[in-house]
Amino acid sequence: MASISRPKLSEKGLLTPSNCVIAFIDLQPQMLFGVTNFDRQSIINLNVALAKTARVFDVPVILTTVETMGFSGHMWPQLQTIFPAQQPIERSSMNSWDDENFVAAVKATGRKKLLLAGLWTETCIALPTVQAIHDGYDIHVVEDCCGDVSALAHDNAMKRMIQAGAKPVTALSVMLELQRDWAHKGTYDAVLGIAKEHFGAYGVGVEYAYTRVHGAPQTVYPEYVVPVPAHA
Repeated sequence: MASISRPKLSEKGLLTPSNCVIAFIDLQPQMLFGVTNFDRQSIINLNVALAKTARVFDVPVILTTVETMGFSGHMWPQLQTIFPAQQPIERSSMNSWDDENFVAAVKATGRKKLLLAGLWTETCIALPTVQAIHDGYDIHVVEDCCGDVSALAHDNAMKRMIQAGAKPVTALSVMLELQRDWAHKGTYDAVLGIAKEHFGAYGVGVEYAYTRVHGAPQTVYPEYVVPVPAHA
């Protein structure tokens, strides 16, 4: 989307496409297995929506994984396919702020507003949040893109991070804050496309308004092709 000319948004404390960076932390199978506070399929769906939002608005993205071969498994392919040329930063530390490659990647963007999404909230999100705030970063935790082993663990982590100065947001609120104005047509269709595919009733409402109110054709998705068995 880099070729699209976008109007400059006012900041005044808000997120804009030019002032933030998003880090996706430890979106790996073994980490998701332990999540119980949110629906796990929803967490996948919303992280994909957030990743697509980053692509639409050219927001820098940092991917990081922990103990891929020893415990956690590879990053979800649903995420990797959105950033096919980008390799996750591999770590051994639960706290990504202890990893010099991760911190260097954040610093290299030159941006001080850092959005964090990933697993688990109480460790892999809370620990870098507290330390990054200490180092002068403005942290936004994309809460519905995070998950933990219990509702208590997640809720305690959110309280801890908010008390430290972090701002809780959602995948949808991030997308709408970056769009900000429906008159910005360069990203309008892409944003509504993400809404229709990933944001449930809101997306269905958009589709209804397009087709029934404005008389637009229905959204066309690629035809599903049943995979041929490997042994055929």
